[in-house]
Amino acid sequence: MRVGEVMTAHVEFVAGDATVCEAATLMGELDVGALPVGSEERLEGVVTDRDILYRVVARCLDPAQVRVSDVLSRPVIGCGADDSVQAAMDLMAAHNVRRLAVRDAGGAVVGWVTLSDLARRLLVGSDELQGALRALSEEAA
Repeated sequence: MRVGEVMTAHVEFVAGDATVCEAATLMGELDVGALPVGSEERLEGVVTDRDILYRVVARCLDPAQVRVSDVLSRPVIGCGADDSVQAAMDLMAAHNVRRLAVRDAGGAVVGWVTLSDLARRLLVGSDELQGALRALSEEAA
């Protein structure tokens, strides 16, 4: 299985000069835990819910005053759409990340693949694993 089969092709970016409040609002609207910062051609980094929690909220900073560029994570680890899902999982494990930018041969971002994307795809056809995951999700809620 290839990354291109499981990735999210439509990716919403946030500008580096946007406020953390704007980024958090967009994350909520999209129901995502991270946003790439910049554009398809110029990826500056990624801002995650954890970045916002630890670099803004925990420091009692005003999210309406802090810029995304001040709290984003770098570098963004990436892979290609033709890479195997196993290679993507290995990259995630090696770099301790939950998401990868999917880039074309020219380096432009063409998608995003997350640990959740991979887990959902790998669980298809496994009723036992799906049931266990559902039970864990319900316990956490």
